[in-house]
Amino acid sequence: MHSTNDSTDPEPGETRAHNRNTILASTFGSVVEWYDFFLYGTMAALVFNSQFFPEFDPLIGTLVAFGTFAAGFVTRPIGGVIFGHFGDRIGRKKILVITMLIMGGSTFLMGTLPTYESIGIAAPILLLLLRMLQGIGLGGEWGGAAILTFEHAPHGKRGLFSSWPQTGVPIGLLLSTAAVNLVSLPGDEALQEWTWRLPFLASIVLVIVGLVVRLSVREPQQFRDMVETDSRAKVPMVEVIRDYPKQILRGIGARFSESITFNVYNAFVVTYTTTVLGLEASYALNALLIASVIGFFVIPTAGRLSDRFGRRPVFGLGALVALVTAFPCFMLIDSGAQQMIWVAVVVGWSLGACTMFGAEAATFAELFPARVRYSGMSIVYQLGVLPSGAVAPALSVWLVSVTDGSWAVAVYLMGAAAIALVSLYLMRETAHDEIDADLRAQAASLGHDANR
Repeated sequence: MHSTNDSTDPEPGETRAHNRNTILASTFGSVVEWYDFFLYGTMAALVFNSQFFPEFDPLIGTLVAFGTFAAGFVTRPIGGVIFGHFGDRIGRKKILVITMLIMGGSTFLMGTLPTYESIGIAAPILLLLLRMLQGIGLGGEWGGAAILTFEHAPHGKRGLFSSWPQTGVPIGLLLSTAAVNLVSLPGDEALQEWTWRLPFLASIVLVIVGLVVRLSVREPQQFRDMVETDSRAKVPMVEVIRDYPKQILRGIGARFSESITFNVYNAFVVTYTTTVLGLEASYALNALLIASVIGFFVIPTAGRLSDRFGRRPVFGLGALVALVTAFPCFMLIDSGAQQMIWVAVVVGWSLGACTMFGAEAATFAELFPARVRYSGMSIVYQLGVLPSGAVAPALSVWLVSVTDGSWAVAVYLMGAAAIALVSLYLMRETAHDEIDADLRAQAASLGHDANR
């Protein structure tokens, strides 16, 4: 018997090159997944209400369209449970290839769907089914992409490394928003009739490139050590729920503010400015473009700062920004001035949500040991989204409809931030801890014994 460590460990230069490739593979895959997911949210606000739910009043039709948007979140825990189990059992890399195929294939098929006018009620049903498949794919994607970089990271850089796949969010939002802007240029009539399909169909190109990149990476050493020592959990999901309930609850609580803040500013604000305020769609879409560019830099900065100062202070700073700026941001949005809307979205989305997003991958990964890490992160991230981000756009539309104003949405954002801050306070700081040291020692001992 020969140790996996002895036979497969690369030279330092090769390790650095492979780490760069791993970051690229995880980030690019994340871009594809979030492009697909955000594209649906934007089209739900602009097109799906009329093309798939035309029998409703415009605002109610949008509310129903956001119901299908929420369906993607509802199925994310299913993907998290399934792929979390197999990610802990058969490896991170294989699962990431499968999830990309599911997500990308579902998005491509959305671009081929006939509308309500063509096939009636079957159209929204098919749209709903594909959205649910999107959710299943993303449910398994996020944890794997974050873990792949986290477990390849050298000590002291886990926050930075694991933040890079998170930049797939602003890049995916940037690409999806740019695509919607581009296909909107021929006018609203063309957008409603056919150009809305083009961004969905184009996603297949991103999927092909992403698969090529992802197939080039290897499994993290932690997973190879688990194989070497035969220490993989038999039923990871059961073990993580049984042994780490406090970590799960605190992680879900911390997730509240990021998830709600994200989805209020990137999905609800588009509907609010167009349907309620009667402004051009470009106002909110351009705000998202600007926020995406800034968010791209905020996320890795937050990840790096969390390595230096700790996960809780950086994550908490983002939640605090979301809390104290909620009312000012919606006052700016209610002004109807284009530049003020830009400022509001940048502050709420880029500085609030993206700061939390940059620190959260490492925060959640450090809650669990390697043997159940994929399952644990999937539970926190995907179950945590159900009472938060899944309902945020639809609940925000409802709040505006019953209060005739945006103040209730601001209160909603503040409440979510308060929950996150309390959850973070109850967590233990883990940024400077050694992780999986026992696993490495056991693998090294087996390798030493085998080569004696």
